[in-house]
Amino acid sequence: MIRNYLLTAWKVFMRRKLFTLINLLCIVITLLVLMVIASLLETAFRPSGVEGRSERFLQVYAIRMESADHTSRSNSPLGYKLIDKYVKPMPGVERVAALTMPAAVSVYQGGSVSELQMRRVDADYWKILDFRLLAGRLLTPADDAAGRMVVVLNATSARRLFPGQPQAAIGQRIDAGGQLFEVVGVVEDAMHLNAYADIWAPISTFASSEYRNQLTGMFTALVLAHRTGDLPRIREQVAAIAKGVVADDPKQWPTIFFWADSKLDLFARILLGNDDKPDPGSGKLIAMVAGAMLVFMLLPALNLVNLNTGRILERRAEIGVRKAFGATSGQLAVQLIVENVLLSLAGGLLALAATAAVLSWIEGAGLIPYLKVDLNLAVFGWGMLIATVFGLLSGVLPALKMSRLDPVHALKGAN
Repeated sequence: MIRNYLLTAWKVFMRRKLFTLINLLCIVITLLVLMVIASLLETAFRPSGVEGRSERFLQVYAIRMESADHTSRSNSPLGYKLIDKYVKPMPGVERVAALTMPAAVSVYQGGSVSELQMRRVDADYWKILDFRLLAGRLLTPADDAAGRMVVVLNATSARRLFPGQPQAAIGQRIDAGGQLFEVVGVVEDAMHLNAYADIWAPISTFASSEYRNQLTGMFTALVLAHRTGDLPRIREQVAAIAKGVVADDPKQWPTIFFWADSKLDLFARILLGNDDKPDPGSGKLIAMVAGAMLVFMLLPALNLVNLNTGRILERRAEIGVRKAFGATSGQLAVQLIVENVLLSLAGGLLALAATAAVLSWIEGAGLIPYLKVDLNLAVFGWGMLIATVFGLLSGVLPALKMSRLDPVHALKGAN
């Protein structure tokens, strides 16, 4: 029976080539947009590459302070004092890293000026994230303790400042933000949330040591667990630690919140504004994204419903004959659904090829710095699932209409 469904579907496709082409274009364009978005989201949130351990680490991104009457609020990235005094001593974790947000600096080299993004990080940062070292070495605890003016560059910045192989940059000196640094390492470019930067320097290379006394500033913290099962406990520990933090002006800011979040949780918390709640709203965000994707699929699906309905009216004689020879309404409905799903899967395969081309273009055009996206099995699976759902959405209503046609009226040519 399945073989008959497939043969019938193929004959229908070949008999109405223009209809098949229009359907395919509609499907390919829709799935192309969805799969490009799915690929970017999968790259951003899946543990891979530099952030391959992200399934085991949480981020403490910002601190929220409120007045006693809850009329005044302050949201800010963490200060180094908060991380060093309250978060780093936390028991039951593998390690805690402190790092700044990327900040633009002017780099002077060979008579030219480059605007690059710079982070200052501690030695634990390099043990939580898994950078691929191309030349030289990474920063060490000794560099931070001694305040050595050394930096690590990413590959693109190293080529820009010192043309040639990565090794050519090692031992060279650069002026970044008015400070003179020696290049000791070159790493592969990385786009991930906590890895993105052009230059990394030890925290102790700040021009002033005032950062050591600040509860708020430009820092964030990464907390690496021994195993993924420890993450709920660490979240509770961090929430409890926040309650014990004393603000610089405790009368003005008696209430303090900060949370340990996964990458998805952090994105949801920022987007939904849940700074004062333990629940970041990840489930709500996922539901919103899934709903938006479903609505996006429904619009072209409705168009295909109209096309399929028109095609059914053209095939009413065929339907009447098949019903007259004993075909059931269920068999006819399944036939049209199979046709739509097959067409959608074919469109899905074409959309996958188009997605690879679009992502390659985005990478080459530099629209998203250092972006590297691969069409792996997960994206392929999601693409085929989306294609199947799309085929079902566009095929069910016409299939029901077709199955209910009266064979006598169909053979007479009545609508």
